[in-house]
Amino acid sequence: AFGAKVTFHIKRNYPALLNHPKETAFAIKVLQDMVGADNVETQTEPSMGAEDFAYLLQALPGCYVFIGNGDGDHRTAGHGLGPCNLHNGSYDFNDDLLPIGATYWVRLAEASLAPA
Repeated sequence: AFGAKVTFHIKRNYPALLNHPKETAFAIKVLQDMVGADNVETQTEPSMGAEDFAYLLQALPGCYVFIGNGDGDHRTAGHGLGPCNLHNGSYDFNDDLLPIGATYWVRLAEASLAPA
């Protein structure tokens, strides 16, 4: 009916995920040393998605990165076209990226623990 009153209550469950500049520069350097600067995108579009890592970044400085899933042929039949995003019933991780992801974490730890 016209003239009805509606009240909205906004509950903010997740904080914004904001990377810290120093840690982001460090992660970018490690990635660029690993795969070359031309293969590292340093900008991404903001997302309205919620991420638990946002809470960690409130407690300690850090950097959330994407390693990408690619458009490769890793997708199996029956999933539709193109790579699906996370939290999608048709998501299919590109297993060929496992060595890149594992190497990134090793190199990040090595660079972090290296003597100054």
